[in-house]
Amino acid sequence: MKVELHHISKRFGSVQANDNVSLTVEAGSIHGLLGENGAGKSTLVKILSGFITRDQGLMLLDGREVDIKTPADAMQMGIGMLHQDPLDFPPLSVLDNFMVGKPGRLFTSRQQVIKEFRRLADQFSFSLNIYQRVGDLTVGERQQVEILRLLSLGVNTLILDEPTTGISASQKDALFDAARQLASQGKSVIFVSHKLEDVNELCDRVTVMRQGQVVGDLPIPASDEQLIELIFGRELAPPVKPHTRKSGVALVLEKVTLSRGRFNIKIDHLTAHEGEVIGLAGLEGSGQQLLLQLCAGLLHASTGRLQINGVDMTHKPYPAYLNSGVGYSPADRLREGLVQGLTIHEHVALKTPPKGWFVDWKGTLKRTQEAIALFNIRGKANTKVERLSGGNQQRTQLALLPVPLNLLLMEHPTRGLDIGSTLWVWQQLIARCEGGTTILFMSSDLDEIMQYSDRVIVFSGGSVSEPIDVKELTVDRLGQMIGGKLDYDSPALEESRA
Repeated sequence: MKVELHHISKRFGSVQANDNVSLTVEAGSIHGLLGENGAGKSTLVKILSGFITRDQGLMLLDGREVDIKTPADAMQMGIGMLHQDPLDFPPLSVLDNFMVGKPGRLFTSRQQVIKEFRRLADQFSFSLNIYQRVGDLTVGERQQVEILRLLSLGVNTLILDEPTTGISASQKDALFDAARQLASQGKSVIFVSHKLEDVNELCDRVTVMRQGQVVGDLPIPASDEQLIELIFGRELAPPVKPHTRKSGVALVLEKVTLSRGRFNIKIDHLTAHEGEVIGLAGLEGSGQQLLLQLCAGLLHASTGRLQINGVDMTHKPYPAYLNSGVGYSPADRLREGLVQGLTIHEHVALKTPPKGWFVDWKGTLKRTQEAIALFNIRGKANTKVERLSGGNQQRTQLALLPVPLNLLLMEHPTRGLDIGSTLWVWQQLIARCEGGTTILFMSSDLDEIMQYSDRVIVFSGGSVSEPIDVKELTVDRLGQMIGGKLDYDSPALEESRA
C-alpha cells in the first residue's frame, strides 16, 4: 500500500513537533525514518497510526485521501504500528494476545485461531509457545507476537518504531527478515530509527528529520557522514577518555555470592579504583543487573563483603549507600528512574532537601532552569517527563544525580539514544570520572563497552570472568566470551598471577 503524507503539522503547547512534513512510502518498499531523539519521527508515525491527531495536512492511501483519527480508523485502513514498548497484555497468554482486536472473537473457534497463528509464525520462522505468558517473553518475542497479531488483522502498512532497542542480534535478524518478506508481498514498511547501520542494512530509502522538519530524502545505501550531516547539521566528534587509573580504591567485593531464584553468580574479588570505568558485558539477564543492584544497596549478597571508600557496607540499608555517594541510573527510565505524571521541576523538588516543612518552589525552579540549560534538555520546567523523548529523559536522569558521586552504577546508559545524545552522555560521564567518580555500567553494545571501559567483566551462563583490561580484548573475543568461552587469559592476567 502506498502512503503519502503532505504538509503535516503538529504542535504540543509551545513545541512544534512536526512542521510542514511530507513523506511518500511506496508499496513493496521499506522506508526509513531517521533522526535524533526529539526530531519528530514518533509524532509523525503516531499521526499516521491514529494515536495523535494532526493539526493540519493531508494523508493519502493508494491515492485516496483519508482521515485517520483513532487507532481503530488506522487498523480499518490497513495501518498497524509496532511500538517500541509493545502494547500487549503481559498477564495473558500468547494466544490470548494474538486474539485481541479480532472481530467476533468471543465466538471465534480457538482451533481456527491456533491454526492461523501457527501458519503465520511458520511463515516468518518465529518460535513461540502459544500458551506461554507474554509477561515471561523477551522484548523481541513480544514484538513477534504483536507483528503476527497485526498481520492477522489485515495490515498492509506496518510501522516499526525503534524496534531494535533492547532485542538480541538473532531477534533483530528475524525482525529484518520478516520486514523483507512483507515488502516482497507488496506491503509497505516504515522503519523508524536513529541507528544508521540498521537503516542502511534494511531500508530502500530514507527520510531524515531534524527539529520537526524533513531535511533530506535519499536512496539507500548512504554514507554515515552524509546521514550524520543531515541528522545533526554538523560533524560529531566522540569524547576521549584518558586511560589513567588513580590509586584510590572506590569499591571492593570479597567472596560475594548473589542469588535470584535459581540464578547464582560468584565474584571472588573485585577492586575498582577512583575514576575507573568498568564495563559489564553479557546477554541480558546474565547477572550484570544483580551486581549493579548489589553495589547500589538494592540487593544484598548471600555471602561475602562489600566496601565503598574503605567503609564496610555489607547488608546496610539503601539510604546508607546514598549517603556514601552512590548513584544508580536504571535502564527503564519511566518505570524506575522517573515518575510519570510529574514535571521536571517536581523531580528537582523531590531531590532537593526542603527548608523546614515547606518546599522552596522558587529556589527549585531556579535549579530546574539551570539544569535544563546545563544538560540541554528539550523541555520546560513544567513539562511532564513522559512527554520528553528518550534522550531527554536520560538527560533529566543525569541532571538529577547528585554531585559529587563516589560510585555511579548505570544500566544501558545510552540504550535507545541517537548518536549525538550518546556522545553527549559519555562526555558527562567522562567528566565525572575525571572528578574521581568510579563507573560500573552494563551495555548490550559491545562497541560501547570497548570504547569507554578501562576493564571489562564478562557474564555468561551464571559464570563471571575476572576483570580484563580492555587493551587485551577485541570485539570478536568479547563476543566469544559472552557466548561461553570464558577461559581467556590475557597477558596482563598471566603476568599478575606469576
